[in-house]
Amino acid sequence: MKKVLLSLLLLAPMAAIGQPLSDTYPTSAGDVEITLVGHGTLMIRFDGQVIHIDPYSQVADYAAQPDADLVLITHEHPDHYDAKALEQVVTPASLVIANTSVGSIYERTNRILANGESTEWNGVKIEAVPAYNIIHERTPGQAYHPKGVGNGYLLTFGDFRLYVAGDTEPIPEMEALKGVDVAFLPKNLPFTMSDEEFVEAARTVAPRVLYPYHYNSVDKKALQEALPGIVIR
Repeated sequence: MKKVLLSLLLLAPMAAIGQPLSDTYPTSAGDVEITLVGHGTLMIRFDGQVIHIDPYSQVADYAAQPDADLVLITHEHPDHYDAKALEQVVTPASLVIANTSVGSIYERTNRILANGESTEWNGVKIEAVPAYNIIHERTPGQAYHPKGVGNGYLLTFGDFRLYVAGDTEPIPEMEALKGVDVAFLPKNLPFTMSDEEFVEAARTVAPRVLYPYHYNSVDKKALQEALPGIVIR
């Protein structure tokens, strides 16, 4: 038990408790600062570079945000693929990586990653992980997020592994995710997960630190009680 607590403390964010949306993690490749901008949107600073994931203009003024060195887009829904936000942070020098559906409509896409494919950028390994619904459907037979379309992303910074799940339910592919240090999992019905599904996915991925994101409401105290041994941010 002491070893588990020690490992959690060593991995705990360096940011102050009063700033829960922006945390910095030490890694063997250098510090990784992760900011939950809002909804399903993240910004990461690493090695002097800026990574935007699903920039969304309804949660931030992207005209005031730093230009992107790298953009990752999970899928084509407008709260993840937002042309207005992208116009404000994507420059000719930016690398844009997207899933197949966004890659087919966004002409600035540089690399398309299908589920299971990977690439490397600035020493960071980027793996496209499936993100889809099994139960929740828009209409009978039509999932909100069909299998094989959307991506989550697993990013490896040296010895540090970050999993950004995208819009998904608990899926069998999560069982193959090993050694995840920090995970962002969605929690909103009917599009992604219920509280119970969220806990199931968290237990499967078993990150050391877990951020609920893309939620309508969240009871972090209840989640912490359901997930002892995982730090809930």
